[in-house]
Amino acid sequence: MAVPKRRNSKARTNSRRSQWKIAAAATQVCPQCREPKLPHRACPNCGTYKGREVIEVEAN
Repeated sequence: MAVPKRRNSKARTNSRRSQWKIAAAATQVCPQCREPKLPHRACPNCGTYKGREVIEVEAN
């Protein structure tokens, strides 16, 4: 098994880790109410999925 010959400095380690970014969550627009929602999930605002109501949402 390969073993490192030299220790990596903190700068080199941190430079490599600088690319470990988290991506923002992808959102889509609900076709019913035009609110942003996560893809492949029921809309939390109106409760529809694929054009039909799947969860009941209380009206405010």
